[in-house]
Amino acid sequence: MTTTSPRTRAPRRDAAANREALMAAAVRLLNTDPTVPLEAIAAEAGLSRRSVYGHFATRDDLVREVTLRGAARVGAAALPPRSEDPAVQLAALGARLWVEVEHVRVMAQLTVRGPLMHVVGDALAPLRAFVRETVQRGVDEGRMRSDIDVVTLSHLVEGAALSVLDEATARDLGRDEGHRLVMLAVLAMVGLGWREADELVRRSPELAVDAGPHAASTDGGETGTRTSTRTDAETETPA
Repeated sequence: MTTTSPRTRAPRRDAAANREALMAAAVRLLNTDPTVPLEAIAAEAGLSRRSVYGHFATRDDLVREVTLRGAARVGAAALPPRSEDPAVQLAALGARLWVEVEHVRVMAQLTVRGPLMHVVGDALAPLRAFVRETVQRGVDEGRMRSDIDVVTLSHLVEGAALSVLDEATARDLGRDEGHRLVMLAVLAMVGLGWREADELVRRSPELAVDAGPHAASTDGGETGTRTSTRTDAETETPA
C-alpha cells in the first residue's frame, strides 16, 4: 500500500479573505475613532463578532497586528534613494513618510505615540537608523547643525515630522501643504534657515509632491497606487 506523508492544510481562501477584511475595517474605523469597539469593526468587515474570534482572541490582538504590519510597511516604503546632499535626502524621507501616512493620520499617531509605541520599535528601527546615518553625514559635511549630538538631533527630527502630523490631524491639512511642511520642519530642525530650506525644496525635483512613490494622485486625495489597491493599503498602513 502506498502512503503519503501528511501535509499542512493551507487556510481556506475565505478565512484568509475574512482576516484581511477585518484588518482593513480596523484601519478604517480606528483612523476615525481609536476606541471603536470590536463589534463595530466586525460589522464593518461584514462579519459577526463570533467569527472575529476565529482570527483574533481579543480586540487588542487585532489592533496589535494592524499596527505592527503598518509600521513594517511604512519603515520599508519610506526609505528614499541615497542622495549626494544629506539635506535633500532627509527632506525626501520626510516627504515619503507623509505620503505613507497622510491618509491614515490617526492610526499613524496611535502607532508612534500610543500604547504600542515600544512594540513597533523593531519595525521602525531601519527607518530610524537611516535618519541617524543621514544626520551624521549632514553634520560631517557641514550641512547640518553640530551643536546637538547626532542621536538627540535625530530624535528631534522625528519629533518635527510628528508635529506636522499632529497639525495635519487637527487642521485637516491638504496633501500638498502637509508634504511641504514636513520637509521644511525637518530641515529647520537640522539647522537650515527657512529661506534656504524653501529654496532647497523648490530647486530639487526629487522633492516635488508628484516625484515620490505612489505619485499619481486622485480626486479622493489618495495616491493612484493606493486607490487601485485600497484594501491592501488600508490593511497594512497604520500609521
